[in-house]
Amino acid sequence: MADIKVPVFSESVSEGTLLTWHKKPGDTVKRGEVLAEIETDKVVLEVTALQDGVLVSIAKQEGDTVLSEETLGVVGDAGSAPAPAADAAPAPAAVPAATTAPADAGHEATRRDDLSPAVRKVVVENGLNPAQIPATGPKGNITKADALGAVGQQAGQPAAQAAAPAQAAVAVPAGARPEQRVPMTRIRQRISERLKDVQNTAAILTTFNEVNMQPAMDLRKRYQDQFVAKHGVKLGFMSLFVRAATEALKAFPVVNASVDGKDIIYHGFYDIGIAVASDRGLVVPILRDTDQMSLAGIEKAIGGFAQKAKAGKLTLEDMSGGTFSITNGGTFGSMMSTPIINAPQSAILGMHNIIERPIAQNGQVVIAPMMYIALSYDHRIIDGKEAVQFLVTIKNLLEDPARMLLEL
Repeated sequence: MADIKVPVFSESVSEGTLLTWHKKPGDTVKRGEVLAEIETDKVVLEVTALQDGVLVSIAKQEGDTVLSEETLGVVGDAGSAPAPAADAAPAPAAVPAATTAPADAGHEATRRDDLSPAVRKVVVENGLNPAQIPATGPKGNITKADALGAVGQQAGQPAAQAAAPAQAAVAVPAGARPEQRVPMTRIRQRISERLKDVQNTAAILTTFNEVNMQPAMDLRKRYQDQFVAKHGVKLGFMSLFVRAATEALKAFPVVNASVDGKDIIYHGFYDIGIAVASDRGLVVPILRDTDQMSLAGIEKAIGGFAQKAKAGKLTLEDMSGGTFSITNGGTFGSMMSTPIINAPQSAILGMHNIIERPIAQNGQVVIAPMMYIALSYDHRIIDGKEAVQFLVTIKNLLEDPARMLLEL
């Protein structure tokens, strides 16, 4: 017999929530196989089997609060009989088919590998059948919005669709406005707390500028095929922004600094967080030592983070630390925004969508692909002059990318 233990949490994490069991008592398990998922206020952790055998019993149910190294269940040798649940009630003599359908749907949800933890939780809790949920994800997968939409449709369906014709009078009236109360996930709660703490602590100010993206677009078009052939990844705008931000941070070290009480900590390294949207909320994995990374290395790292975020597999190490952040609302169509600082950092760069607009160039009006960029910064340590010059440096580097390679 071997106990299934909760992974050791980091010092900043005190507890978690058991999100999903991927096995039920009596199921065969293999060493390294994922048995359960635990959500903390930062990441979703996987609990894996340490040996081959059978899941004999579970001590915690989905939704229960768990502590570091607490026992979740027991795995025994093959042939071990599963132990009955401590609070199990006697089974009824007969169960109507309508009652068993949601449970079957829940079991199907736990077996499907294409469901993210957030989607699986909604499906299981509401007894949905994944096969009946219209999927709008980029690869035909079910998003959290799809699952919540199915819950809303289920709540608004006439009772006659689920009951006998004689009960048709119980149908929801036309024009009804159903509501649903859904608890915040731990990650969403933590995001809310951190953002509000920053607003209450830092003196946040935002400065704007605009960038003519034509030179960067010409660079990509000219070298894209060769870049892909050599590195196996496309050259995107994000790597150029990371490189430009790194050079600007070198020129203005206070933007790369942080506040600790009455002290300013100047960091001699450049760890840039890249905001990534996921089903569970906004997460910010960190690119380490960006001054030592190539454009290809940056693109590969960002692509890897995006895949891990989508699968809910970002680790605490992926998101710990960071001296500066970049967020790209332009991927969703944002034209302008004032991003909130990711504490304890002192500044964050916001990218936006590219729109062709008329501008004055060499005494003539021309149409150019323009992007608004924003820098939100902590005015307690960063003066307006430094913030503006920092943003102008990024603008100049992106409008003449060769300067980044020549370090001018």
